[in-house]
Amino acid sequence: MTRALEGLFVIDFTTTIAGPHATRLLADLGALVIKIEPPEGDMMRARPPRRQGASSSFGQLNAGKKSIVLDLKTAEGVAAARRLVARADILVENFRPGVMRRFGLDYEALKKLRPDLIYCAISGYGQSGPAAELPAYAPVVHARSGYDLAHLAYQGEARRPDYCGIFIGDVVSGTYAFAAILAALHHRGRTGEGQMIDVSMLESMLSLTLVEIQAAQFAIAPPSRPIFGPIATKDGYLNLSIASERTFQNLAAASLHPQWLEDPRFRLYEDRRAHWDELIGELEDWSKELSCEEVQRIFERNGVPSAPYRTVKEAMADPQIIHREAFAEVRDKGGSFLALNPPFRLSACATQVWPFVAELGADGAQILAETGFSEKEIEALLGREEKGSGKERA
Repeated sequence: MTRALEGLFVIDFTTTIAGPHATRLLADLGALVIKIEPPEGDMMRARPPRRQGASSSFGQLNAGKKSIVLDLKTAEGVAAARRLVARADILVENFRPGVMRRFGLDYEALKKLRPDLIYCAISGYGQSGPAAELPAYAPVVHARSGYDLAHLAYQGEARRPDYCGIFIGDVVSGTYAFAAILAALHHRGRTGEGQMIDVSMLESMLSLTLVEIQAAQFAIAPPSRPIFGPIATKDGYLNLSIASERTFQNLAAASLHPQWLEDPRFRLYEDRRAHWDELIGELEDWSKELSCEEVQRIFERNGVPSAPYRTVKEAMADPQIIHREAFAEVRDKGGSFLALNPPFRLSACATQVWPFVAELGADGAQILAETGFSEKEIEALLGREEKGSGKERA
């Protein structure tokens, strides 16, 4: 099958997670993505797990891209980058605001080379404003956005905020960047105009706090205990999510509690929320006598939304995940690993991660030759970059 974005040329200045996530989606859909790296490479190349020096964490974020080393602290590196941009449809970067301007690679400078360029900048707080130039990583943005305390409020107890090891802000902002790029491409197709895209991780995280944003404005408070959460069984926990009258009726039937439908504590939605702990207590008198598997099987037969709590390894082996071919095998110099395909499918186009990861700078000579550099220029530039130093990142 063809891929939807075949023929698009993307220059990728990104590192770590948010930017590479966005550009890998572009690559998955067929765009030619040229990843520009400093001489020491993207910092993710050093992240575990590493096999024979190759990081599969880096590989998952950068499969299908080509790699060229350019030191943007040198005039020659910047000049080479500008020549590449002159051919590009899309540029994505996640430097701290102001860094690309110092390099002479900001949107205002580059649109003179390529007027229809789509330029996407991902940063912690946006390209302007009092916080724009502050350093930002996903856990910092989680805290600043209110997300962490909103999550904590649902736990029913005052305690120290949780540690964060899952970088939601990176993935969400990278996904918004991907969507915004597609919107800008559609606009360019109608008008011929390029444009600047400014993606804020802070605003991306705020978009996840739907109820809390409204509760912050009006005289209501988010419920201290949601009606989505764990119930205990004989050998573990299931997540139970009851959001409608039909699913509550199904729960009552499945757990052999038909009297709940007329119980004044539970009959109406608001009463049920107010007495949720009592409801779960009575439910667990039943569920604790059964295994997770037995309860889940009963719930599935009765249309009760629920799922066992799993490790990621267990989730990867889910028959539904296997049926959808959600993972694909990717190879790098360390061997092979599984990477997640885009979580959407197109009926007429392929949506799958490419099965390779480029080594640092592996495609430099080819990319420069295709851009019109002479053999002498390529030799001089690549030889110089091998001796260069790193660059500042967001």
